[in-house]
Amino acid sequence: MCGGSYVGRGMRHGAWRRHGGGEFLGHDVEKLSPGARISAALSVLVPVGLSGVFLVAFVPGLWWIFTTYFWVAFPAFGLLTSGIAGLSEDRPVRVSEEERERELLEAIRDSGEISAAAAAARTSLTVAEADRRLRELVENGHLEVRTRGGAIFYALWGNGRETGRIEGST
Repeated sequence: MCGGSYVGRGMRHGAWRRHGGGEFLGHDVEKLSPGARISAALSVLVPVGLSGVFLVAFVPGLWWIFTTYFWVAFPAFGLLTSGIAGLSEDRPVRVSEEERERELLEAIRDSGEISAAAAAARTSLTVAEADRRLRELVENGHLEVRTRGGAIFYALWGNGRETGRIEGST
């Protein structure tokens, strides 16, 4: 023991590693799923709550000791609320097949003609899925195919925005 501290000698454990970091119980909070956040928070809050109840029940004169537990409980409460809030954010929105087709047809109607990539950008479809659905609509006679500059566009039949055709031709 020569008077030096562990912190001064480069101790890099726990809270000393990153000041102000988002760690809780040795885990990076931002990387935890909402369920893991809730579990970690409850693993701290339940024992703190139970010990407080037992302290007040068996030694009521020392109730004030329970107030020292709050330094542990406050971060756990924050972690619990962020976990509960994250539960609703992580749920993917499910779009029905009919809604996907409606999105695709509305995108075609709004733009006049559309490519598979543009359809994917304007709807919840992937490019491959948009291409497959557009081809199905063409095969069933609902859309017409237009080519311009080597690109394939899909449009509703009889749409007045025919940019790829020569005016006056039949």
